[in-house]
Amino acid sequence: MHRRTNKWLFVAALAVIVSIALIGCGPAKGKDSGPILIGGALCLTGIQAPLDEPAVRGAQLAVDQVNKNGGVLGRKVEFTNLDGKSDPVTVGNVAIELIKKGAKAIIAPSDFDFGGPSSREAQKAGIVGISPAASSPLYGSKTLGDKQFTMSMWNTTMGAATAEYAYNQKKWKVGYVVTDTFIDYTKSLSRYFIEHFKKLGGTILFEDTYVQGGQDFSAQLARLKAAKKPDFIFISSYMPDLGTIIRTIREAGISAPIVGGDSYDDPGLFKALGEKYGSDIYFDTHSFLVPGVTPEMENFLKLYKAKYNAEPDAVWVATGWDAVMILTQAMQKAGSTDGAAMAKAMEGMEFNLLTGKLKWSDAASGHAPDIEAPLVQLEKSVPKFIGWVRPTDIPAP
Repeated sequence: MHRRTNKWLFVAALAVIVSIALIGCGPAKGKDSGPILIGGALCLTGIQAPLDEPAVRGAQLAVDQVNKNGGVLGRKVEFTNLDGKSDPVTVGNVAIELIKKGAKAIIAPSDFDFGGPSSREAQKAGIVGISPAASSPLYGSKTLGDKQFTMSMWNTTMGAATAEYAYNQKKWKVGYVVTDTFIDYTKSLSRYFIEHFKKLGGTILFEDTYVQGGQDFSAQLARLKAAKKPDFIFISSYMPDLGTIIRTIREAGISAPIVGGDSYDDPGLFKALGEKYGSDIYFDTHSFLVPGVTPEMENFLKLYKAKYNAEPDAVWVATGWDAVMILTQAMQKAGSTDGAAMAKAMEGMEFNLLTGKLKWSDAASGHAPDIEAPLVQLEKSVPKFIGWVRPTDIPAP
């Protein structure tokens, strides 16, 4: 009996020692005490890079600022981006790799076709995915899942905003539309623009098409020259071919104003058109990089200059910053990095961003973004801010 009692005393003492040792390790070394990883599948090379590469710089600057202010949930934040290479398969694969590394959220490319694969992988892993500027109505919870979001106005809003500006402000009643049919973004932007412009009372002379990479606009130009002179031309395309299309139209002596969407907000386009061809062009985008446009813009511009020793070269730096700020604010409100909790927090918040005030509908309604659209005019390839617009009676997606 004495030996048995000693045995149990020894086991009890050992248990106490192990418990004390575990307490000593404590939360400081637990799995939820290290840095919070935000993964990026943004494209640094290829056709998507002009939108995504600046967003990477903005995201890293935001992480620096979040950490300077104490981090999130008492933890530092890390941002790791792996190049999606403007290839949907690669984008999906790098998202998988980031999730394996422990990413608690994924920042996806700014396009449905390129960004969708990374958001699908985020959804499979039960974490939030967010695109800084994918504007297709397909980018939301109904197509990608209940934890997936885009910060951008959908093309429903983007198309309606330019339609109302053309019809109501500029008094243009007759348009000619050219649509690049390569990706969903360009196709749906034209569709919603046409729908809203016609509803306002406008007329579309002709709906022409073009395919990115063609580098030959001669057939479309011939049809355009043969048509009755329109008040304006709506071109839904993107670089590099967008620059070629506009130059070809101007070189042919067609001086009608040109209207488009956020793909026009590209320094590469400004350079390609130059002073000679870069005028009388109007587009809606995500923000405008001058102090006072939004409350935090002046501070952001100072921080950017201090980090990169240069002025921002594209509006997409602001979308990258905003993506990180949204994710970290959602984590803070949720009190967790759990994907479901973060998504619920994002549905219940209004965010004051560099890109304006943003709120989302719930998952059942598609996570539809409610955000204003800034309008910009290009004169001699210099962008000028026109103002913010929130269109009325936006087309249903």
